[in-house]
Parts: sequence; structure tokens; C-alpha cells
Amino acid sequence: MNSKVDAFLNLVKKKNGHEPEFLQAVYEIAETVIPFIEDNPKYKNRMLLERMVEPERTIIFRVPWVDKHGNIQINRGFRIEFNSAIGPYKGGCDFIQQ
Repeated sequence: MNSKVDAFLNLVKKKNGHEPEFLQAVYEIAETVIPFIEDNPKYKNRMLLERMVEPERTIIFRVPWVDKHGNIQINRGFRIEFNSAIGPYKGGCDFIQQ
């Protein structure tokens, strides 16, 4: 079973190799979900994990603010929403300083 988890993780690494926290979360979910899918044939070929690791929606917004010198700065904020199948999205927003 571990080879299936590793194979799936390798697919995810191709798109998200620069995000170690995301890869860790995917691994933790995959090692639980893949055996469940194997034990329940009705879920095979439904692309469940593949759908879970692709964002449903990405929101990008600007965040203007005034620094300690009185200058206006503008940063970009992101909210990535993955799966609303079991209810509303959870989590917060990430801000990237440019």
C-alpha cells in the first residue's frame, strides 16, 4: 500500500514540490484515504484524492498599509480554498511581503 501512497505523492510533487507543508499534509491524508479506497471499490476511479489536492478556488487581493515612515505599501494576499464538500472553508489568509 505504501507504494501507492508514494506514487500519488510523486504526482503531487510535480506541481507542488516547493511546498513542503502542503506535501506533508497530502501524505498524511493519502496514507489514510488510499487504503480506504482500496477496501471500498465503489470509490475507485473517482479521482477523490486528485480532486482534493487541487484548489477549488483561489482569491488574490491587495493589502494597502502605511509603514513606520508614513509611506504607503501594497502587498498581495492569498486565500486558497480546496474543498467545500463537507462544509464551509476553514482557515485564514496568507500575506506575501514584496
